[in-house]
Amino acid sequence: MEIDELAEQARGIWGKENLSLSEILIRIGVVYGDLCRYERNAKKDRENHTDEELKKEFGNMIFSMIKFADQLGHNPKECIELAIETQRKNKEILQK
Repeated sequence: MEIDELAEQARGIWGKENLSLSEILIRIGVVYGDLCRYERNAKKDRENHTDEELKKEFGNMIFSMIKFADQLGHNPKECIELAIETQRKNKEILQK
């Protein structure tokens, strides 16, 4: 799967929905909360704590971030390339 294809799939699922940054942050919080609940591992949640569930939540985060970048008018591939370059620079700084 290419990043551009994933953005196109997201448009196919959600249509012309364009969320504001505030609306996007709320939705990111929901997925982040799901991941936190998984890690907290409360007794009431353990039934849902499977590898499949964890993979789904990571997938939700990845796919949603591609969708959100696209909805805000940013090229998701460019966003990822910038993040990779930033992480490389940060690694170099930390190794000094």
